[in-house]
Amino acid sequence: MSENWTPVREASAIELDSVVRWDVDGRTYAVFRSENDEVFVTDNICTHEHAYLSDGYFEGTVVECPRHAGRFDVRSGAPLGAPVCVALKTYPTKIEDGMIFADLS
Repeated sequence: MSENWTPVREASAIELDSVVRWDVDGRTYAVFRSENDEVFVTDNICTHEHAYLSDGYFEGTVVECPRHAGRFDVRSGAPLGAPVCVALKTYPTKIEDGMIFADLS
């Protein structure tokens, strides 16, 4: 597996237990920083219907879609409740020298 690390932003620019939208190369991603200071990157579009997950409610490691309240585990992308039934794509992340990186390959 190829690791192609793309810089996202400074980890300190994202508050604990929050999510931000990140657009790069014509795609949109959601960047999550958990209350335990873990960072996750997923596709930003809900797999059920077109809604930005970065506009949803995030707590712990679960994001709730703002449109129909479907939930995903941001660690694995697993759907956690109706109406979502298709997993969300997730991307490997790392933090080096305070900067978040994601492997989008």
